[in-house]
Amino acid sequence: MISVDLAAEVGAVLAARGEGWTPRSGDRFCFVERDLDQVFVVSEMVIEVADLPSGRLIRFNGTTEWALDSTPAEDVVWLPREDQLREVLGESFLALARVGDGWAVTLTDGSRHVADDPEDAYARAVLG
Repeated sequence: MISVDLAAEVGAVLAARGEGWTPRSGDRFCFVERDLDQVFVVSEMVIEVADLPSGRLIRFNGTTEWALDSTPAEDVVWLPREDQLREVLGESFLALARVGDGWAVTLTDGSRHVADDPEDAYARAVLG
């Protein structure tokens, strides 16, 4: 899974480009500013997304054990999956290959982005 710091950096870059996260079912996220060391997954039955005039809200249904009803989407960090990062790269993505103990993403411009984990390699490619 992508590291939280790298995910936050990717999220900031995408938001600056006007390509911010639109939560969908199956998306992973976590809190950074709260004492919750847990990854959550958007699911219509448990965690749903509501677009309100005040902004996007992530609602937690039936989660009284966390004492958490809802939170503004900007208070969480999206943890993009490999397929989502590949989608962001679009036609600039050329290949993903095993390199030693890690992974390398190669783009059509010839740049190569290496990391220990495929998702981190994709994220580094998104960051350029």
